[in-house]
Amino acid sequence: MDEEANAGGLLSQFEQILESDPAIDEIGFVHPSQFVNLNEQARHSVPSSSGSVCNVLCSAEGNTMFWNRDHKLGISTEVLIPLYREAKHALMAANRTGIESEIMNHSRAALLISSDFGTAWHSRKIVLLKKHKLSTFLEELIFSVLVLSYAPKCEHAWSHRRWVIKSIAGKCSTLQEIVTKESELVEKIAERSKMNYRAWYHRCWLVSYMTTEQSLHELKRSRKWAGLHVADHSCFHYRRQLMLSILEDRCCKQENVSSSYSVKINQLWKEELDWDEMLIKRYIGREALWLHRRFLSLFWIKHFLTGHTGLPSHWKHKTSMNNDFGIFVDHELNLLQSCSIIPDNNFDDYQAQATYSATYMLWLIKQIPDSSGFEFREKLRTENLKALLNKACSEMSSTWDSLVAYAETSDHYAKES
Repeated sequence: MDEEANAGGLLSQFEQILESDPAIDEIGFVHPSQFVNLNEQARHSVPSSSGSVCNVLCSAEGNTMFWNRDHKLGISTEVLIPLYREAKHALMAANRTGIESEIMNHSRAALLISSDFGTAWHSRKIVLLKKHKLSTFLEELIFSVLVLSYAPKCEHAWSHRRWVIKSIAGKCSTLQEIVTKESELVEKIAERSKMNYRAWYHRCWLVSYMTTEQSLHELKRSRKWAGLHVADHSCFHYRRQLMLSILEDRCCKQENVSSSYSVKINQLWKEELDWDEMLIKRYIGREALWLHRRFLSLFWIKHFLTGHTGLPSHWKHKTSMNNDFGIFVDHELNLLQSCSIIPDNNFDDYQAQATYSATYMLWLIKQIPDSSGFEFREKLRTENLKALLNKACSEMSSTWDSLVAYAETSDHYAKES
């Protein structure tokens, strides 16, 4: 009974703290030994402009359980298990009675201890659907940010945010502002939570709710972040989603678009190609940059040669396709030449750079239609690529032999036909 009473008291204290300070924006789990340092720092720190004070709650034995200052809440790791158990039991009891306020309070407490408690997320959805008020949905976005403050890779939290946005889409006049803030939230979380694929998936999902102007702004704004995180595939995938969204939007409105917009689309891709090349030369041996270039090159080829992008036909006739394609091919060959130099065999990044550039060119050979690729294939001898690949990564020689043989066989059949 004493343990149950203590657990009940813990939950009451925890929920009281959350109610008394609704502006809490970060939660962390603190080892008991670290509370001494926190209290010491609080005594010597300058009072915040908000005038908040340090709120410390201790057990009967004098052990610190909760520490709250400047809207940051620390929870002792000693009380996590009993606190979660009590919150879970209280939530289950509230679900049986159907009292909405208790369901929301107890589910909040449970999720701030264990973000993967799916039943708690589902219980909140039921209450939100019953109330069906815009204000409660917006408050739910604030709450899930608090969960993400300690569990930035929580799939339940990201999925819950998407559910909320779907629920208010078409009913909220500030939806575009919410989408912009969501994108900023992902970038903030991605900065402190590396390789957070769930967060980046959420940001890619947001693209479908963006206007063309928002997509263009996001493309411009995310360039700096991508340039500082060149090993993060997710950020470049996000940029690709933005570019495809811009293109798709213009294709859907092609009857109202002047032919001059083709120049803007071309310029958008050309700037991205030039920027990607700059990063490739600056940051040696980064695979994400070469994969991004494949996407950009594939569109470039389809636009100028096959016209499979769905763009209006008069766009393609007003550009010097052959001349532009020739320039593109020569440029890629020059890039290969500059990246194939291995000045130091002991520096793995140079070897990786040479490997990525050679495999990129092998890939590029396969993308160019047979009717337009003979001149390119004459310029780029596959035996030269084979020698480069074997030099850069000799332990994969059998793989390189197979890839080069495949390219040569396809070329041979193309000439016969």
